[in-house]
Formats: sequence, C-alpha cells, structure tokens
Amino acid sequence: MPGPETERVRVALAEDGTVRVTTGRADAVRATGLAFDRAVLGVAGAVLTWPVLGPPGLPDAEIHDVGRAQQWLWAVYGETVAGAVDAAGMVDEARAEATDEPGTVDGAGAGTVGATGASDPVAAPVTVPVTAPAVDARAGALAGSAARLALGHWAARWWPASYLDGIPALEPNLLGLELAALTHTCQQLFDDVEDQPDADAAELIDDHRAALGPLLRWWRAAPPGTTTARRLDVVVRLIDDAADGVGLDGEELRALRAALERHGVTGETAAGSTVPVEPPDPPSPFDEPPDPPSPFDEPTDPPSPFDEPAGLSAPVDVGELFARRHHDYALAAGEPLVAGGRVIARGAGTNDWRRYPPGFVDAAENAVTWTASAVGAGRRIEVDVVADVAAPVGGARLAAEVHVNGGPPHRVPLARRDDVWTGRADVHIPEAGPPRIEVGILLPGFDPEPSPTLEPSSRTARDAVRALARRRLARAEAQPPARRESDEDHEPFLAEIAASATTAEEDY
Repeated sequence: MPGPETERVRVALAEDGTVRVTTGRADAVRATGLAFDRAVLGVAGAVLTWPVLGPPGLPDAEIHDVGRAQQWLWAVYGETVAGAVDAAGMVDEARAEATDEPGTVDGAGAGTVGATGASDPVAAPVTVPVTAPAVDARAGALAGSAARLALGHWAARWWPASYLDGIPALEPNLLGLELAALTHTCQQLFDDVEDQPDADAAELIDDHRAALGPLLRWWRAAPPGTTTARRLDVVVRLIDDAADGVGLDGEELRALRAALERHGVTGETAAGSTVPVEPPDPPSPFDEPPDPPSPFDEPTDPPSPFDEPAGLSAPVDVGELFARRHHDYALAAGEPLVAGGRVIARGAGTNDWRRYPPGFVDAAENAVTWTASAVGAGRRIEVDVVADVAAPVGGARLAAEVHVNGGPPHRVPLARRDDVWTGRADVHIPEAGPPRIEVGILLPGFDPEPSPTLEPSSRTARDAVRALARRRLARAEAQPPARRESDEDHEPFLAEIAASATTAEEDY
C-alpha cells in the first residue's frame, strides 16, 4: 500500500523506445483527443502532461532521452521512479544493441535488468515488462512548481476569455512575468538542448517587460502580510535574479533592482515583514552644515514612471493597473450585415478553440452565428463572430467554414468590423426541405483540421474549462489574508487576481 504522501504510477518501455510514466489520471484526457483539457511542459528529454480538469497530482511523462531526464526525475517523482526509468532505459539500450532496433523486446514482451532497479549483470535478474507493475512515486521538491508552470502555459493558450460569458481575459504580460519567475524556480527541469520551448526565463521577461512597471507598483502597495503580498515578493525577486543571471538590462529592471535594494536597506519588504535596523545617530551641533546649491551643479534626472512614489504603502487599484481597454465592447455583436433578401434559416455555429490562435475570438459557445437568405434566385450566408478584446484589426483574417447538408466545405473570408468578425458569401442551398447548415471558424494555415467525431466531447470539455476558470477567479477574488507554505503551488496566478479585480469594477 502506498503511504499518504505517495502515489502509484506505472513505468513502461514502449515499442518505439520511449519510457512512459503514467498515473491513470490522464487516461480520460488521452481518450478525448483534445488539446485544451491538458497542461503540457517540455523538459529535458521528456514531455510532461497534467489533466487540467482532473484532481491535482503527479504528471504523466513520455521520456525520449532517459539520460537527460535523470537530472530532474527524482525531483518530481522521487528516487524509486527515477531508478525504474533508468532500468527501462537500460533494457532499451540492451535490446537495441542486440537487434539494432530501438524499443524491441523479446517474445515475452519484456526486458531483463538487475533486481536493484538498474542494469546489473551480477545481481539476480528481474523482468521489466512493457506493461509494468505499479511503483510508488513520492512527489519531489519540484513537483508542485512544475505543475503550476505547466498550468500557467495552459492558461496563456487556452484561458476561455469571454465578454459574453463574463470571464475576463488574463493580462498576458503579467502572466508572462509570473511564468518567467516559475521557469527560474524550475531550472533543474531544463538543459541547454534547444528542444524545450518553455525553458527560457530571460526571454519571457524580455517579451513581457511592459508589465514590470505596474507589477512594481502593485508590489510596493500590497497590504503587508497577505497572501498576495507574499506572492508578489517571491515573483519580483525571482525576476530580478533571473534577469541578473543573464545580464538582462533596461529601465524597468534597473528600477526593480533599485527598489529591492532600497527595501533591503530600510528593512521593509513588500510582504510586510521588517528587519531590525539600527537607528541613525542624532544630529550634532558640531556637524558641518551642508553646502548650498550651486548654479554649476549637474541637473537632476527627470522623473521616471518607475520611480518610487512618496508613501510606500499608497493603495493602488489593481483592476485599473492591468485593465484591458475596450469601448462599448460587443455592442455590435449580433448585428447582421444589411444584405436584404428573405431569411431561410439562422443558427449558431461551432466555436472550436483549437482552430485559431488565442486572442482572436470570444470563447463563448454562442459567439458564432449565421443567417442564410434568399437573394433573388440565389442564396447567401452571412456569418458573425464576436471578437476577443485583443483581436487584431488588420493582418491575419479568420474564415468561416460552411457545410450545407453535409456537403464539401465552403470558405467565407471574415473581416473585423468593430467588435465582430463578419463576412458573407453566395452558397448553393437546395430548395427542397429545410437546409442543414454547419458553420465553424478557423484561421487558415493555423487550423489543425476539424474532428466531427470529437465535437460532442469537445463541447462538454469547453463547458468544464469555463467552469474551472470561474472557480479560479472566485478563489482569486476571495484571497485569504494569509496562507500556509504548503498552499503556495495552488494559489491563483497574479493575472487571475488582477482579472478578478477588473471583473468587480466592470459590467461583465
């Protein structure tokens, strides 16, 4: 029986030579074939996967380079799993040498390794089958931070921001800075091989430095001793350390470093703790008076937006700091083009998040609508799609994919008009009987192709993701005044806290 702090996992050698660590929680995720219900993290020699909608725990791993993965396996799964993975890797190497075919196993579907869990020609042999027995995994020091980093990358790609559903967007630069801090914490997961897109903390800081000024103001003003203040303090110090380690510079980073040094000298921190500091000596009547100002003195530098304001604890409006501006958003949503004609049918289309990049379309299920009309002897379809707040006005253009009565797809180019992507095209609609029209949206060149058989489970999963986002925002809004250290990996992201503050101020 596993202990209270352990979890049963399986370590198996696949026929293609990869070693797989499976927990069982991700079985349902694999069955859906979707991308937005899992958090994925590319690490040294492997890919880690967590089910977003499932209970928290250890990830599944697909390990393609056991040697590289050994630097972090024990820090995520514990030594027992690290040993079992090493043993499976040794079996693959032995079979590859014997057959010149990586991943091949004998007729029994098994390899033989030493009983100690590593390749050992002296020790009594044991069998490591392709379908391995369960072993005990003990979450290591990086397990929680790795899961949080993966979830943050998931949120950057799949967060269901929707004006129609009342789910605010996460400020991308603020989220990016927290991901930089988490990446720096998880350095052990990565190495220097350029096959890990999530490994560069310095690049994240550079890409999202626009949020450093607001983040610094929030850090200075956070109420002492609160959960948010502690998290802010951790993030800004990790950002400073990561930037300093690679020589990253800039006005924002210099301001952050100066503020940290100033707090270190005065003994005050944004988290509200204090360090005893010796009081200064009282003035003496024998002190030399200061020199009067001279007309030849160098002029002082002009004020910077990153300068520390008077009154360190002056409150700030977090919602205002990170609000994403919009003007009468979605007022144009649902206004059809004036095309004339007799309406034949109208309905809602499919909003498949997998078919376009983040930030293009409102994530609501009813964001896509269409109207089919008879115009003279012809037939015309008009498509309206509610745009995301951050959707591009020019450049990349979406398209609607229209199927009539199960026929081949017809592409309708969409252009941005106010807060709607909209377009119209002539289509062939048979006159006999009411038409069966299906409409989806995509970005040409990005689209991974639709999967009609997955759509029912896809819609259910999208609803579950929206419910998850609402729960996380509610938790962010109800932040406790203090937290236990063990809760740190389960705290809301700073971007979620800022979004919940924005929601409270706006008419969602």
